Amino acid sequence: MSEADTGDRDVAGDAPHPRETSAFFGHADAEAAMLDSYRGGRVPHAWLIGGVTGIGKATLAYRFARFALAHPDPTAWTVQAARSLALGADHPIARRVAAQGHPDLLVLERTLGDTGKLRSVITVDQVRKTVPFFGSTAGEGGWRIVIVDTVDELNAEGENALLKLLEEPPVKSMLLLVTHRPGHVRATLRSRCRRLSLRPLGADDVARAAAAALGTTDAQLRVAARAADGSVARAIALLDGDALKFRERVDALLARLPEIDARALHALGDAMGGADQTAFEAFIDTLNDWMSTRLRSGPQDTAQLARVAEAWQRINRAAADAEAFNLDRKPVIFEAFGALAEASRG
Repeated sequence: MSEADTGDRDVAGDAPHPRETSAFFGHADAEAAMLDSYRGGRVPHAWLIGGVTGIGKATLAYRFARFALAHPDPTAWTVQAARSLALGADHPIARRVAAQGHPDLLVLERTLGDTGKLRSVITVDQVRKTVPFFGSTAGEGGWRIVIVDTVDELNAEGENALLKLLEEPPVKSMLLLVTHRPGHVRATLRSRCRRLSLRPLGADDVARAAAAALGTTDAQLRVAARAADGSVARAIALLDGDALKFRERVDALLARLPEIDARALHALGDAMGGADQTAFEAFIDTLNDWMSTRLRSGPQDTAQLARVAEAWQRINRAAADAEAFNLDRKPVIFEAFGALAEASRG
């Protein structure tokens, strides 16, 4: 059972929700760790699955939950012989989880508020629903599982309620906690979980996962996958609207640094003024990727590295201000390229 679907999980846009996703790409080691722990009888009461947005953390959580609900006895031969956590989409458990109708699975995620808009947090009242959930007998005699997607969205009261649950875990219970920022999760929460870190996907896996999610082999998909920095969600976002087109234009301007084409920057600013927020995010992501490459590319002049780091701070601060106060994007574009031109000079 679940709260109302937010549609705002690891994969966005028209892609299916992780509870409906059977395909899984690029995290064989993480999947094997969960499977080995389960069939070895070393089942932690809580997993903390961390990594950047859009790489399949929630998909893995649902994948493990379906497997445990379908195979409640870790010593069963079907579990011992399993080579993955895969469960066919037509399996009765998979169908019930996808329909949010399994009585032994509770999902905590952001829900719609009274105004019809998505809440900014997972509330303490939602977390408190775990008390009667775990207090009742599993409907099918197996595990009682809670997925929290994500713990980053818990408010302070919700964190405290979850911590109390982790301190006194019920018998035959599991919590699967998803986080985009594992380093920011409260230490007392982290210490009570087995941690599992997922790395960003390779471009090929991003392309395959995005194609499976969208049911398309769009010619631009591979281009988006290369620009997505290991995130399926970002690749899908880049395919939506003009984001990928903006990224290509910004890449061309970056290639000319330290030379600045003022006319091209004006044109980019004019175009961005009529585009959605995704285009501006793609612009900032492209600049950050460019700066990150410079910082990681090996021995460089210390002064130049300092200039790149300073440019990083200036650009991201200006972008945050523009978003927070709904400011014109064009000055940000000129300020950013001015900072990068200065950082590029030897």
